[in-house]
Amino acid sequence: MNSKSYVFPKPWFVRNHLLRRWREIASILTRHGLGWILAEVGSESLIPFERGWLGHPRRETPYGRAEHWRMAFGELGPTFIKLGQMLSMRSDLLPPDYIAELSKLQDAAPQVHFERICQIICDELGQPPEKIFSEFSPQPLAAASIGQVHTGMLKDGRAIVVKVQRPGVREQVEQDLEILFGLAEWSKTHTALGRTYDLSALVDEFAFTLRNELDYRREGQNADRFRRNFTDYPGIHVPQVYWEYTTDRVLTMERVGGINIADVAELDQAGISRRMVAENAVNLMLKEVFEFGFFHADPHPGNFFVQPDASIALIDFGMVGYVNQELQDVLLSVGLAVTRQDAERLSDAFFALGVAQGNVNRVTLLRDLDDFLSQYAGRSIQELAATQVTSEVLNIAFRHRLQLPGTLVMLLRLMAMSEALGARLAPDFRLFEFAEPYLRQVWFQNRSPETIGRRLVRSIIDATEFSIELPRRSMRLLNQLEQGELAFNVHHESLDEVVQQFQRMTNRLALAILLAATIVALGLVMVIYHPLGWEQYGGWVFGIGFLLSLAFGGRLMWNMWWSGRK
Repeated sequence: MNSKSYVFPKPWFVRNHLLRRWREIASILTRHGLGWILAEVGSESLIPFERGWLGHPRRETPYGRAEHWRMAFGELGPTFIKLGQMLSMRSDLLPPDYIAELSKLQDAAPQVHFERICQIICDELGQPPEKIFSEFSPQPLAAASIGQVHTGMLKDGRAIVVKVQRPGVREQVEQDLEILFGLAEWSKTHTALGRTYDLSALVDEFAFTLRNELDYRREGQNADRFRRNFTDYPGIHVPQVYWEYTTDRVLTMERVGGINIADVAELDQAGISRRMVAENAVNLMLKEVFEFGFFHADPHPGNFFVQPDASIALIDFGMVGYVNQELQDVLLSVGLAVTRQDAERLSDAFFALGVAQGNVNRVTLLRDLDDFLSQYAGRSIQELAATQVTSEVLNIAFRHRLQLPGTLVMLLRLMAMSEALGARLAPDFRLFEFAEPYLRQVWFQNRSPETIGRRLVRSIIDATEFSIELPRRSMRLLNQLEQGELAFNVHHESLDEVVQQFQRMTNRLALAILLAATIVALGLVMVIYHPLGWEQYGGWVFGIGFLLSLAFGGRLMWNMWWSGRK
């Protein structure tokens, strides 16, 4: 499923169906945005609402920019809460203070009234919950920005959880995504940030993930895929989806219990081996990424429950990631480059991922990568910490304005969280040390004669099909060229900017000529044209016209001066 980018006619923000939502967003951003301007010139003490006069908690010290972003996203609803959570993982795009604040965003919302929940279930499943289930709790187990979870029991006695989508959330998300797509398109030509980063691709990726979360059938399919992948692995348990009670807006699954994986004291009290739990968690991550190419992308401790036999039960499959063979090869190349202290190979891996574009200074990037590798020179695999390595890579990406693929960022986050969790369960746990034998096995499997032979056969088949199709396609291309049907569309971003500057200069010149002609015309009218009553009102007409001309001219001069400063 590919998201569609929207291109809006100018001005895009006045479209009728977006007006109300745009006003809501503008109102909230204004309350959180005016202080930022004055803070730039050191006048934040003049702003009373900086200390909480417009709705947020009052305090003596002023709120910072990052705090305002976090509070604004929280007020703007589910789309922006999810956006803030996604950005909190992007250390390659945002500075540390913004990452820290956005990480505090909680995906929580007020409870939806039970009657409305019952109505949604009735609309989706055809009957109210009391007729479908033997038990259905009116009190929610959790209330998030997109859905609300209730516990219950099937008629045969099996314990379940039912996730019900909040009313109206899908429509609001689509409106917000339309606005975000428009902002991303507008930023390409109007902001330095939009020219540096591909914000449209970032919004497109975010929209794809969010729309998948809104589709509960997709979440159920993700859960089924995980169950199939780990059928023969007893260390992982994935709850069953009850499809007869599942739709786009209602998801019914087996209820799993257990101990929160981060609750060390309760694990000890239950006599469960923490080391075994840590190994099961990391084995889960390694198999997801390198064996199945399909991983759980929201690995916070609240989604993992430990069973009495130290196995791990997973929940919440709305956010997942995919790893294709190409990305696996690049990741293994990165590992090889780190092992061999090869900055050139590591730089090639960045360019292979498409994160290092033409505006990247390769010399300085190589220097920083070489410095990064030198920090780990001579260290054994046991001494390496995944969290530290991940942090260093993201810092380099931020300094050089590299836009990492979302999948890679999720993988780095997954790796860092896996190590942090393992260290919490077993203080001497090291991710790289534990994973080394597995990664070595994957490396040799990908380069075994059998694997290379299969890839070679596929390449030969592709080359054969291409050679068969090449003459026909070449003839079609030549015919189009002869008939004048072939057209080339060249887009040069820098040239577009120069053309826009010329248009602005031409417009200002035309306005200046018009202003001068207006002033001359006023003088001629005073001398030549004397209608009845002119002596009484002529001075007023001239004075008003002259003042308007001065105001118009002043505005024009201000625009010229300000554009020169920028």
